[in-house]
Amino acid sequence: MSIDKFFSEEEPPQWGLPVEIERRNRIRLSVAAFAYEFESDSIMSDGDFDALAKSINVEINTGNERMDAFFREHFSPHTGQWIHDHPELDRLRIIYERHYTKNQEKF
Repeated sequence: MSIDKFFSEEEPPQWGLPVEIERRNRIRLSVAAFAYEFESDSIMSDGDFDALAKSINVEINTGNERMDAFFREHFSPHTGQWIHDHPELDRLRIIYERHYTKNQEKF
């Protein structure tokens, strides 16, 4: 890709395989739902949350059997209440605190 094309207004090329994109989207959505439900913090707009939730494809196996089963059994794109049953709330808290709180510890 030329430098001119890189800086053009066209859409940048999509990165990653569908499974990588799905995995990333599930994490982003889970962190946003965690922030809203447990921390009363909206880290993305309602519209962005809804669009991301609607894009989740629970039929894609991401390589994490536990999380794939959770999304197939508990996830609903119409609510964030599923986050209360998330099996890795401790990990979501770490991501939230590292990336979305003002009093982050610097590593």
